[in-house]
Amino acid sequence: MSGSWSKLQKALSFRQPKSPPENASSDAKSPPSTRPSSAASSSTFSRFTRSFSSTSRSSKRTCAICLGSMKAGNGQAIFTAECAHSFHFSCIANSVKHGNYLCPICRCKWKEIPLMSSFSTDVNTNNAGRTRVSPLEDNYLDNIPRVPPPVSLPLPEPLHFSDDEHLPSIIVDQTPSPSTVHPETAVLKAFPEYSAVAASGSMSRFAVLVGVRAPPLADDVRHQERAPIDLVTVLDISGSMAGSKLTLLKQAVCFVIDNLGPSDRLSIVTFSSGAQRNFPLRRMTEQGRREAALAVNAISANGGTNIVEGLKKGVRVLEERRERNPVASIVLLSDGRDTYNGDNANQRRSPRNRRSSNAISGPDFLNLLPSSICPRNREGLAAGQLPTFHVHTFGFGLDHDSSAMHAISDASGGTFSFIETVGTVQDAFAMCIGGLLSVVVQELKLTVRSASRGVEIGSIPSGRYASEISEQGKQGVINIGNLYADEEKEFLIYLSVPSAEMEQGATKTSLLQITCSYKNTTSEEMVSVEGETVEIRRPPVLSPTDVVISREVDRQINRLAVAETIAEAQQLAEMGNLEAAQAALTNRRATLLSSVSAQAGDALCSWLDMELTEVRERMVSRERYEQTGRAYVLSGLSSHSWQRATTRGDTTSQILLQGSSSSNSGATMYETPSMVSMISKSQNLSLVNRAEQVPRPNKSCNLPPPPS
Repeated sequence: MSGSWSKLQKALSFRQPKSPPENASSDAKSPPSTRPSSAASSSTFSRFTRSFSSTSRSSKRTCAICLGSMKAGNGQAIFTAECAHSFHFSCIANSVKHGNYLCPICRCKWKEIPLMSSFSTDVNTNNAGRTRVSPLEDNYLDNIPRVPPPVSLPLPEPLHFSDDEHLPSIIVDQTPSPSTVHPETAVLKAFPEYSAVAASGSMSRFAVLVGVRAPPLADDVRHQERAPIDLVTVLDISGSMAGSKLTLLKQAVCFVIDNLGPSDRLSIVTFSSGAQRNFPLRRMTEQGRREAALAVNAISANGGTNIVEGLKKGVRVLEERRERNPVASIVLLSDGRDTYNGDNANQRRSPRNRRSSNAISGPDFLNLLPSSICPRNREGLAAGQLPTFHVHTFGFGLDHDSSAMHAISDASGGTFSFIETVGTVQDAFAMCIGGLLSVVVQELKLTVRSASRGVEIGSIPSGRYASEISEQGKQGVINIGNLYADEEKEFLIYLSVPSAEMEQGATKTSLLQITCSYKNTTSEEMVSVEGETVEIRRPPVLSPTDVVISREVDRQINRLAVAETIAEAQQLAEMGNLEAAQAALTNRRATLLSSVSAQAGDALCSWLDMELTEVRERMVSRERYEQTGRAYVLSGLSSHSWQRATTRGDTTSQILLQGSSSSNSGATMYETPSMVSMISKSQNLSLVNRAEQVPRPNKSCNLPPPPS
């Protein structure tokens, strides 16, 4: 007993100084502050440190709560507070459980407190064998229950990720609403290149623009007709992410958490030298959001970059889940290169997006990816045996591997976004989830059939969407898949049009019959929509208006031509021929500006003009291209090939501005109303946070309030 009392006296001896400090001010009698904020407090703090030094060794070896040994290797987790005092984690966690948020030794008020939740896994223990804590701001302490969940030791990661939370029971609402009584369907449209072709003439390459637009979301939130999602975030937490990058990423992920619904499920996977599942696939109820935010706050940065392992673990979460939401997707963010796989594993080079490594790393990456996100790796498997999960990739900052990130997204059917300014990561995530949380159409197929003898389909430039021409040019099919609410896809169908002389007295020629089929995400029923037959007049002589190209067709021709030229310029830049790349861009811009649609002030053509100018500026030198040009170009090509909005550099503010001022905003940047709304929400939240911001070193993200 005397030995224990002696240990306690030694551990607390500094709290009873034998004499007051010399030259003490009148404030010396007041309680010491947690952090010195003036010269006087700094002096007091230094004297405090000297008085403590004599007992620091014994206090570090002994837990001041239980007086037990804290020697490493005894099988107990050790918690070291920001004030440098250490305790057994179980001891201090039990103290916190009873509402004690001050250091038992120096009474310092902690910014980080030791909390454990029932969903904790082994990722809560860092490489030093010390349990991590959740960084919380002072005002968040009021939101923490005075009696938190029982303290438990970290659980090992399961062998199989079949521990996903069960989906909610579906309750059929019998209350009629406008969306159920008169459900809106997808809308088809078509425009021929010219309104007429001379009866005696024929054309071997006649363009018809065919488009499909998804129905909008219902205005009544109670009947919001979208598909719930299973979302997995795969996040880079390597050493280069430390500091402001990680703080901004945490805020962005918490924004995603806050905007998911109770039927949506989220899992968090992180990677550095290895990969770990930080948070299982859980529904984003109030409790789910709170636990997810705690998991995000516990993340810290260290180690190398192993993108492949991160993706493999993220894919496993979706492949091994017991139940499935209709939509499943992966969000991948990284600020560097994979230093463990492919060509980069040998070179281990950190300089920015070099041409030599990027030219190789993309294909090497694809060979290492799971077949469910890279279908070309399905050797020996049936084509439709495994589902393909779309991976939306985000290159964070200026040092990421843009070619590899673009290759990953392109192979999986996702998009690649370039976050040039790290402060815009939340807006970039907002645009992505604004689309993912508005899926109203699935398994969409667009079918066109020849409507007259002699009319044959020659080609369908469909970007990255798979298309097929069959029956000797009589039928064409484009597999589009999912559509976001109000999202529109447009395709050019090139036909051969015969002369009409064989049909005496014919004044019209029917070109195409258009239909589409898709699954409604709410009813899960297949829906078929028939469009109007596309026809052209066949007069003996053409009038001046008959030879004027359709603006709708012309603007689509311009879009495809610009995308093709940018891809060509990118290849030239990779070979080091920046002069030829800039010449190609300049020539395409001149052709664009002289087109009928551009002359008429078309919004899409104006935006294509700005894009060409921006790409040319980012190819002005080798250094500029390596720094930002490659990533900017690849994110743009990803956007064009899928006709889907991406973040390019720092363009989300431009999108929001155009979305609120241009009637053709959906056509100019591919953004949908749901995307614009989510970006606006993110930016408004950022403005509020900046207006109310108080500098706090451990700020990460808000925690949802505890259930009442």
